[in-house]
Amino acid sequence: MGKFWQALLTLTTFSLSCLSATGANSQTWPLEQRHPFNAKIQQAQALDYHPQSKAQQAWRICALVPHLKDAYWIGIDYGLIQQAKHLGVSLDLFEAGSYYHQDKQLEQLSACMKGDYDAILLGAVSPNLLEQFSEPLTKPVLALVNKLNAEQVQTHIGVNWYQMGLSAGNFIKADAKAHTPTQPTTLALLAGPENLGGTDLVEQGIRHALEGSNVSISAIQHADNNRNLYRDQLQILFKAQRPDYILGSAVAIEAAVSTLKQKQLTQDIKLVSSYFSPAILRGLKRQKVVYSNDDLVVLQGKLAIDVTVKQLEGAAPFGDIGPAIVERTTSQNTLSDLSFSLAEADFYPLYQVRP
Repeated sequence: MGKFWQALLTLTTFSLSCLSATGANSQTWPLEQRHPFNAKIQQAQALDYHPQSKAQQAWRICALVPHLKDAYWIGIDYGLIQQAKHLGVSLDLFEAGSYYHQDKQLEQLSACMKGDYDAILLGAVSPNLLEQFSEPLTKPVLALVNKLNAEQVQTHIGVNWYQMGLSAGNFIKADAKAHTPTQPTTLALLAGPENLGGTDLVEQGIRHALEGSNVSISAIQHADNNRNLYRDQLQILFKAQRPDYILGSAVAIEAAVSTLKQKQLTQDIKLVSSYFSPAILRGLKRQKVVYSNDDLVVLQGKLAIDVTVKQLEGAAPFGDIGPAIVERTTSQNTLSDLSFSLAEADFYPLYQVRP
């Protein structure tokens, strides 16, 4: 039996045993298990996951994230906090402040490895972060959201970012074929930090999706996920060209909505977001944005705490596990059931949970 099927069998058996032991815990989370582990192109199998109702003890979890500057990581934080409270475990969360602060995250990782923690959830600023970490990994490390290349890490909670790019690119290809089938169509990418987070994989997925279509990528601009930086990039972009589509992070597309309105280009350029946020939801409802991926960040945060606790209590590593990507458009029937997608409106980032 292969490693993937062993992990899947262990996961299913462990989930069912937890369900029968708790009795009252009848909730399931719709997820998918992906294989091969940590690969760019993966096969996914639907999975009804049974979360725990309470931890066996007050485990202590350290979570490291790149930043809490946008709705994406705030949604992750919300899910982490909610499930830690629900299970009765301790959580300390630390942010590096930026994808460019690798040294700071390495220092935080060292402090958590030496500190009074049972496991570490690592939202790495770089997929190769652990190559720069000279200390031994003496505690379980699980990859949170972002890809992490290390043999010792055998659980990744999140989605496939190549698939995120593929999904967005497929929407643009189909939309262009429906509306401008015979004329060349241009797409500008407002990507995040270059080769950090999931940016590189998203770009690869987009390029693959557009192969053989009438859509070409006319510009790629990289920046930290900052609204003012994106506004500056948009000004530079519009001095050089007027693309038919702009695809970017939720922060980039939020900046693009206001910039297009200012320049009276709202009817000329279609906006596509690589991930979901409250601002993108407003844009879709007002038909200022035509499409967004939604990788259910709240569910990812909840799942991260849950699988960490299960591993601490004897479960095998979970491999690549997370929600399926949801496609959000201007159609109202795609904009319902957002409880796993967005933090509550009055939520502000929290860094600590104590049982």
